[in-house]
Amino acid sequence: MFEGFALERVDVGDVTLRVRHGGSGPPLLLVHGHPRTHTTWYRVAPRLTERFTVVCPDTRGYGESTKPPTDENHTPYSKRAMAADCVALMRHLGHERFFVAGHDRGAYVATRLALDHPEVVRGAAILDAVPIAEALDRCDARFAREWYHWFFFAQPEKPERVITADPDAWYDVGTRNTPARLGEENFADFRRAIHDPATVTAMLEDYRAGLGVDRAHDDADRAAGRRITCPALVLWSSDDDMADLYGDVLAVWRPWTTDLRGHAIASGHHVAEENPEALAAALSEFFGAVQR
Repeated sequence: MFEGFALERVDVGDVTLRVRHGGSGPPLLLVHGHPRTHTTWYRVAPRLTERFTVVCPDTRGYGESTKPPTDENHTPYSKRAMAADCVALMRHLGHERFFVAGHDRGAYVATRLALDHPEVVRGAAILDAVPIAEALDRCDARFAREWYHWFFFAQPEKPERVITADPDAWYDVGTRNTPARLGEENFADFRRAIHDPATVTAMLEDYRAGLGVDRAHDDADRAAGRRITCPALVLWSSDDDMADLYGDVLAVWRPWTTDLRGHAIASGHHVAEENPEALAAALSEFFGAVQR
């Protein structure tokens, strides 16, 4: 897994991130979602290394990156904090400007990177997400039923008790998540993470921040008219529920961007594992065109 990549632990200030990086060319940061670690990209990253220097971290709290203490507003797990980690990581590796692609919760990190640090982000790919503020503003009974975990995860203490009682059952180990579907090494990394109570709490803190401080940051940007000014690519999985929930996904993103394109991609939710060929091709084409 990740043949030819270096594996490091990088101190970025508040936290130390586990990161793999390899390849040559313009730097490209890949940010995973919940409940994965950076290893979710193992089928995508090697396909990109001929054109890009690919960097795959565990975001703060996830995988083997450190888990800072939280506060009453869950600010240490805000996407703003995670985005700042990414800037520090890329600078440590010698990359002052870079491309970014983020999936699921990682898409919110990519969005925050592009909004907070426009001087460093050359292009952003956002996978299977709409802005947190948009998702919550548009929340209806269907969203609450199908995405109930957002609201359950935000509760104090009880989610930890439920998940750590049987992590395999909660995260569908043996059914949707198996070594055959994820790849043996990626599966092993994912399973180690979900069996670590500290990681479970940190992942929940990500969601707790989402309903509070992250939404406040989105609302403030929208009120100020701030947009993503770099070229933006939005991709959504055809067998997921983005189009069902939001209809025209690009229409949701248009007020947040100045240079937008995007399309569906044939896959279930975990596109990096389910259709890595198509995802790598889409990212390579988009970022390759941007760098020209």
